[in-house]
Amino acid sequence: MMRNTVFTDLGTKDYKETWDYQTELFDAIIAEKVKNRDLSEAEQIHPNNHLIFVEHPHVYTLGKSGKKEHLLLDDQGLKEKGATYYHINRGGDITYHGPGQIVGYPILDLDQFFTDIHRYLRTIEEAVILTLAEYGIKGGRIDKYTGVWIDEEDPAKARKICAIGVKCSRWVTMHGFAFNVNSNLDYFKNIVPCGIDDKDVSSMERELGRKLDMEEVKEKLKGHLTQLFEINFI
Repeated sequence: MMRNTVFTDLGTKDYKETWDYQTELFDAIIAEKVKNRDLSEAEQIHPNNHLIFVEHPHVYTLGKSGKKEHLLLDDQGLKEKGATYYHINRGGDITYHGPGQIVGYPILDLDQFFTDIHRYLRTIEEAVILTLAEYGIKGGRIDKYTGVWIDEEDPAKARKICAIGVKCSRWVTMHGFAFNVNSNLDYFKNIVPCGIDDKDVSSMERELGRKLDMEEVKEKLKGHLTQLFEINFI
């Protein structure tokens, strides 16, 4: 099965502009899949997949199942923080994106990979866990929560370092993960992160006591995603 994937690093880009770009790619893949249903196998065109890395200016996003009250700022508070807010169509509750955070948007046709959304989420988690391990940080999972955690075995100390929220339609994915590298963690104090009010949030910078080279972390993370998903970048 072809797993041709286009990688794009958008640098720093506005959240809404990136969301619109994602949606265009997502819709195009679905349209091609629908068209293929009426074609012979020889005539079918398998659309390329996409992996996008980006950093966003300060923004809070609320998933379709989230609660607005988990945003602890009003419009004036958002303005004072220099942040924007969007209610979007991914799963999950509220989260924060900002400078120093690797946001990854895999737009994949899972029919080319595996049609198992739980395996998809666990594979993203594993790529982050392996990346953390290269820096001597032990990441793990908590059974009832999606994402990657530090000290996950101790409820009193557990802290999230990567949040995941996705949308999947016709086995095509969009949205993705937010991996805290050099993030300003103060911005998480303005929300109930992912709707979880008894767990802390962390970053690689906090865990190691130093800033990380973002490009280096991106390359390591991209490498693990490539291996785990058996991606063919074009």
